[in-house]
Amino acid sequence: WYQRRVRGSAAQIPLTKPDVVFVLGPPGAGKGTQCTKIVEKYGYTHLSAGDLLRAERASGSVDGDLIQAHIVGGTIVPVSITVKLLANAMKKVPGGKFLIDGFPRNEDNVTGWEEQMKDKVNLKFILFYECEEEECLRRALSRGQGRADDNIESFRNRIQTYLSSTMPIVNRYKGEGLLRSINGADSPENVFIATQKCF
Repeated sequence: WYQRRVRGSAAQIPLTKPDVVFVLGPPGAGKGTQCTKIVEKYGYTHLSAGDLLRAERASGSVDGDLIQAHIVGGTIVPVSITVKLLANAMKKVPGGKFLIDGFPRNEDNVTGWEEQMKDKVNLKFILFYECEEEECLRRALSRGQGRADDNIESFRNRIQTYLSSTMPIVNRYKGEGLLRSINGADSPENVFIATQKCF
């Protein structure tokens, strides 16, 4: 990512690859809460794919309307947009270590990430928070954040997308030995006790 001039020509500076931990789980499983705790204890930088997309939508960019349609519909934004936003955010913290929350969400996300980022980062493992659908729905509806995707119809769409698109890649990472599964239905404090065992 970074270059310097050496005798008039560009040369790559050998930098340590940033560590990356993907954080996955159904909507409402408590990923954001746990990421905040991990940041405080371990010094990671938290990158929420959803937050980056919502910020990009609000910025009035050319991709804003497309992002809005996917967010409201509970569907997955094209990977080229999401990976670009993640890469740009990571460049702002050279040599950092990152929690990437809510990504990848399907096989296309995995493929797009690996094509653009695989050789640039060290993927350590995947934190996977398991939580029953009804508990997730209760949490999502009680958040009171005014998010466009926190209503019952959108939530059901997001759950279906999660089951059909995200669970296959969760199982893939499990087969590769990268998955760290945690019961996200417990109290935030107990969930974090389990989470710390992964670091």
